[in-house]
Amino acid sequence: MSSIILEAREIRYRYPRGMEAICGISFHIRKKEKIALVGPNGAGKSTLLAMFNGMIRPDSGVLLFDNQPVQYDSASLRMLRKSVGFVLQNPDRQIIAPTVYQDVAFGPTNLGYPEHEVKRVVTQALRHVGLEGFEHRPPHQLSGGEKKRVAIAGVLAMDPDVLVLDEPTSGLDPSGSEDIMELLDELNHEGKTIIISTHNVELAYPWVDRAILMLEGKILEEGIPEKAFGNPEYVRRAHLSLPTLLELHIELQKRGFHLQGKKPHTVLDMMQTIETLFEKTYSSASPGAITMYNVDRHSPESFSSWHAGHSGVSIGAMGTRAKQRAENEHIHLDFTYGVIDKCILRALLGENSLIMTTDTMVDRVFQRVNAYVNESGIPITVNMMEGGSP
Repeated sequence: MSSIILEAREIRYRYPRGMEAICGISFHIRKKEKIALVGPNGAGKSTLLAMFNGMIRPDSGVLLFDNQPVQYDSASLRMLRKSVGFVLQNPDRQIIAPTVYQDVAFGPTNLGYPEHEVKRVVTQALRHVGLEGFEHRPPHQLSGGEKKRVAIAGVLAMDPDVLVLDEPTSGLDPSGSEDIMELLDELNHEGKTIIISTHNVELAYPWVDRAILMLEGKILEEGIPEKAFGNPEYVRRAHLSLPTLLELHIELQKRGFHLQGKKPHTVLDMMQTIETLFEKTYSSASPGAITMYNVDRHSPESFSSWHAGHSGVSIGAMGTRAKQRAENEHIHLDFTYGVIDKCILRALLGENSLIMTTDTMVDRVFQRVNAYVNESGIPITVNMMEGGSP
């Protein structure tokens, strides 16, 4: 079990001349978890997030970071905010410099980094969020999604342990929202603890490790997604809707179907449930294979050579740099979100697919596919594309 990095003990907060925003709540967050605070406007989500890096101090109770009570003197807050990075809901309120480079450099410069180190961390942060080459762009010329990425890069440049985001997909279209959530998934896989607030249940349900359902400054329910969203009455009280897959699962149970196994988080999980229910299996005697194209190891020529002999194969990309490579090479993508599960679904139909990914995400592909193979007993093969560098 991961160690606890943030903990709240009976914390309360009341805005001046206002109602109590946080009403004596307690919870903990473990290192490397993906956590969502979910609830309607006014539930207290943003107030709680602002406490995590000391922008708001509880009126009572204790907030702990890495098992130590948070101190509110200037030096202690400076260290806390280096460890807990905060991304505001509206990036226009966070981006203050005339160019992208200057904005991302603001944090490390204020921390006293030497000039060469500032340049290194800014370059690395912009590469991480897919904005290489944007250094001299004025922020007002960027799209909403690009501004959000600049704000995230500004936080990443200080290498925090925890990344806190208030409504990270606010104002973005569905494609932009998926890109941001996948970027957060990538950062989590690299070791960051990610905490978001949202009222988008469909986005949170398949993504989080645990959800905290909030209403009027209190916690209604918390736990793994199927537990946090599993009580329809609590979800209704929070002015939210059940995740579609969970609602479908509940409706099947109401109709007398005996459903075994875990509640579905993804379409792949739902298909397993339905097939078990009707004792039906995929007709393909030989599952398709999944090939990985690691953009950090393979050249465009490697892909061209491979693709010439595999026309008609479905292609997905996961990770910011992988999607950039696809765009640069004019590669048509069939999948840009939920890529691993979608490729497994294709494999179950006897079809081959390719996943464009990065060094940091290769293990995740193997882990997810192997977990499915072990659970289902269906032998799906994952191969690395030949011709990569060692």
